[in-house]
Amino acid sequence: MNIIFFAIIGISFVVAAFTGSMDAVTQGAIGAAKTSVELAIGLVGIMALFLGLMQIIQEAGALRLITRLIRPVMVRLFPDVPPEHPAMGAMTLNIAANALGLANAATPFGIRAMQELDRLNGEKGTATNAMALFLTINTSAVTLLPTGVIGLRATLESSDPAAILPSTLFASACSTLIGITVCKVLERLPFFDRTRPPTATPSQQAEAAVSSDIPTPDSAPPLESPGGPGSLLPFFGVAVAVLVLVSLAVLYGQSVSAWIIPTLIFGMVLAGYVRGVKVYEVFVEGAKEGFNVALRIIPYLVAILVAVGMFRASGALDFLVSLVGPVTEPLGMPAEALPMAIMRPLSGSGAYGVMAEILNAEGPDSYVGYLVSTLQGSTETTFYVLAVYFGAVQVSRTRHALPAALSADLAGAIGAVIICLMLFT
Repeated sequence: MNIIFFAIIGISFVVAAFTGSMDAVTQGAIGAAKTSVELAIGLVGIMALFLGLMQIIQEAGALRLITRLIRPVMVRLFPDVPPEHPAMGAMTLNIAANALGLANAATPFGIRAMQELDRLNGEKGTATNAMALFLTINTSAVTLLPTGVIGLRATLESSDPAAILPSTLFASACSTLIGITVCKVLERLPFFDRTRPPTATPSQQAEAAVSSDIPTPDSAPPLESPGGPGSLLPFFGVAVAVLVLVSLAVLYGQSVSAWIIPTLIFGMVLAGYVRGVKVYEVFVEGAKEGFNVALRIIPYLVAILVAVGMFRASGALDFLVSLVGPVTEPLGMPAEALPMAIMRPLSGSGAYGVMAEILNAEGPDSYVGYLVSTLQGSTETTFYVLAVYFGAVQVSRTRHALPAALSADLAGAIGAVIICLMLFT
């Protein structure tokens, strides 16, 4: 990250010196610093809400149940994480939320997962193999329902707002597959293997739990009870309800997708209540963590967003587009869509704004419109995720996480071009 951070700021400064855009770069840096703090503060309420809900289902035993259901896959992907560890359930919830397009829920779940993984870390400040892989999967997670993009397309009167569902699924699947493969290969290289942190001892894990304010309940209602308060029916009921709503949202759009998060919130509270959890007290305990996490990630967000803000304001992004555009045009990536592909890993809000401008100019049902919609839905904002997730556990030595995540972004962009050429030309 030291090299990346220096390179972005250095390139921005040099380009601004030649283009005479120092005033714009100054405003870009100051504006980005202000935005990063506002963004972190805005996350407080969202993180408090979903961390509180997560604490409810953790005490109800849902995370242990989820862990058992997906154990065959997760154990192979994360051999350094004990099968019954809370990180397994938290990572699964994060991946599921991303797949359903529930970005507001995915971030708190992802932060909790990273905190749990940090309890297994014997060298604080250095990313473990599990952390690097989880971040890579998070930035490239398979997307089933890109609700935000579908909503924007519907607003712009697309004839088929949900037409990007198959293209987004294909591109995000390519991104995830390549990301996991590259991450697994890189972690075995001698350069990264030498920097691999040792596994934390039990005493270090306990100390990490206390220092990071992670609630660690001593017990939970038994999972095996066939009925009454111990019934597993609420968990399956919530899952089925959300899946039904997702299916209906594909057919009927925003009017149905608006029900997904309220149903998720109600279902989590209901499941905890039926399982005998004191839902209010437990929710409050879990929600307390939101404020502390938001404060910890502010410096990391400032660093990343200021660098990106300078890069955009200096004109370096426009120069890069003009340089690369003639090469990518024959390959199915028109110059009109290139800013979106470049901006997506750097800035989520910036990429969304670029997508909206392109859809307005080119039309949501044009090839370029389908391509940028697919790009937006197929990957996450790598540098934002890296800043937030690693910032939450104060990791500065990211090892192979960034190159693996960027390789996933590249694979997602290539996959988006391939599938859009097949479906929309």
